[in-house]
Amino acid sequence: MSEPTDEQVADLAGALDRLGRRFKLSDTAQGGRPLAEIDKLILQHVAAHPGCGPSDVARTFGVALTTISSATDRLAKRGLLERLRPSEDRRAVALDLTEAGKTHARALQDMYQSMFRDMLRRLTPAERAVFIEMVSKIA
Repeated sequence: MSEPTDEQVADLAGALDRLGRRFKLSDTAQGGRPLAEIDKLILQHVAAHPGCGPSDVARTFGVALTTISSATDRLAKRGLLERLRPSEDRRAVALDLTEAGKTHARALQDMYQSMFRDMLRRLTPAERAVFIEMVSKIA
């Protein structure tokens, strides 16, 4: 494989910037201040893995535990997440969503699905398959 050219790198940077601005997920429809991106990721992760611990979340997203602690503090203050202490190990912390958190996570999931459909709708079926394959390869 040959190295990408400076022009290709600049073209990709511009395209990703436009893509990010065009398809930025706004959760302001949920009321209140929008969530930080890490907060959205944590909500989705805890929705899929109820009872997971903060260190599990930190490992999943490759961020410091202090980042997760700050984010879970924000989510708990907003009434979206709760920290539980399992009776079998009082030192451990299990994360779970409140009813409001579950509602918010479902709404986020619906918004993501809609956004992804809108992205793929612009492509032919053959282009969709190639696009998904290329993004998967990069990821």
